[in-house]
Amino acid sequence: MKRIIVAITGATGAIYGVRLLEALKRDSNVESHLILSRAGMLNVAAELEMSRAGVEALADVVHSDRDIGATIASGSFRTDGMVVAPCSMKTLAAVATGVTETLAARAADVVLKERRRLVLLTRESPVHLVHLRNMLTVTEMGGVIFPPVPAFYAKLESIDAMVDQTVARVLALFDIAVPSLRAWGGLKEYGAES
Repeated sequence: MKRIIVAITGATGAIYGVRLLEALKRDSNVESHLILSRAGMLNVAAELEMSRAGVEALADVVHSDRDIGATIASGSFRTDGMVVAPCSMKTLAAVATGVTETLAARAADVVLKERRRLVLLTRESPVHLVHLRNMLTVTEMGGVIFPPVPAFYAKLESIDAMVDQTVARVLALFDIAVPSLRAWGGLKEYGAES
């Protein structure tokens, strides 16, 4: 069984974290661990009109962002990695600098030090130099910066479909197959020639 940590932090795009939890819940071979920060919950309430209990019900295990002693704060607790969706610039900065005052930052730090997969769905636009440097630092440490950019080639017909496509691509990074993933089939598939 795979174990995936999902952190929802204080950036717009809470739907990505919630949809990720929904996808993981459908897979009986995955145990999901949720960290929902205070700022992340504010966005969940504002953007999705969901309660904390509603989000937490989607996860197999729930951890408080203040619980630095949680299982996922130790490298001896095996996981397959972590996704921060959405990832605020504050969380990105904490991960890049190793400042682990929250469980989300500590768990990400553990994932990196144990050479496991860390995927950050960074949500900020435009970005300034410090944001870019933090992204570079996390990438150099082995993390994956994954801004949730729509795949226009897939000709998806709704925002929900675009969110699902992004979530499917994230899960593919953990070798978790999602049947709805629309893979690039080359220009000929889309009626164009190179």
